[in-house]
Amino acid sequence: MAPIISCDNLVKIYRIADLEVMALQGLDLKVYPQEVMAIIGASGSGKSTLLNILGGLDEPTAGLAVVADWNLGRLTRKQKMIYKRDIVGFVWQNVGRNLIPYLTAEENVLVPMILNGKADRAWARELLEAVGLGNRLHHRPLEMSGGEQQRVAIAIALANRPKVLLADEPTGALDTRSSRQVLEVFHDVSRTYGVTVVIVTHDHSMAYAVDRFVEIRDGKTSIETVRRRPLEAGEEVSKDETSHDEYVVLDSAGRLQIPPEYREALGIGERLSVEVDDGKIILTPPPKSPTSGVGTADTSGPDTQDPVVS
Repeated sequence: MAPIISCDNLVKIYRIADLEVMALQGLDLKVYPQEVMAIIGASGSGKSTLLNILGGLDEPTAGLAVVADWNLGRLTRKQKMIYKRDIVGFVWQNVGRNLIPYLTAEENVLVPMILNGKADRAWARELLEAVGLGNRLHHRPLEMSGGEQQRVAIAIALANRPKVLLADEPTGALDTRSSRQVLEVFHDVSRTYGVTVVIVTHDHSMAYAVDRFVEIRDGKTSIETVRRRPLEAGEEVSKDETSHDEYVVLDSAGRLQIPPEYREALGIGERLSVEVDDGKIILTPPPKSPTSGVGTADTSGPDTQDPVVS
């Protein structure tokens, strides 16, 4: 199956006065149709920058970003408007960016349709039914809970039938129960309407409720975790050896990131020896040397030569 989102060696540099900040450093990513996936990362890792590029809100400095056959590095101003209106939908953490406070839920869902010249009240009501709010059509945001407001936001994001739904920390301000309801809605609308969902979050516990999540470190993909089977309705979210498989991600140049905790535990510095043995790649820290230089190991870590096997 061809990916609906494809990023190849994606680079984003922000220039502030005489300073350059490299937010993305050759990131590679593929997302497939109707997938519900998450992008995880600490503050400053590049996850929000990636979301802004995928949403057409920012442009890549270098590399390739393609969403539903739209090359995001080559869009004209008019094409960007069409792309943001028809191809992607947004759900923001801040409710103020999602909802107009003096409009009802139904009226809020109608707004993007009206702006697109295709107002359809029946479709608006169907979407609110799909997110579990068929009985809240005429309620305004202040008359709803935070979780209900976010579910209205999902309906709004689907109003113009986008192919991709982008969500920035959609559960960041919600309690556990409301967060779970919102994530279940993402799964439901993906299955019902065939939309691909990409969620940016820092919450690992919520990430285990999606089909797959990718961790970003220092502007590059690092680790990918995949569910072994789809999450069932009402199933408790858990992290265990039977529910998920974790992989280290190779970029387009064959590079991988070894998790910091592994590097620290094994005293890995700047170099590793590599060998292949019985279908396995074995990475071994070189022996310590009393002097530093070419061919010697970083002596800052513990005295260990235990191999890393992948």
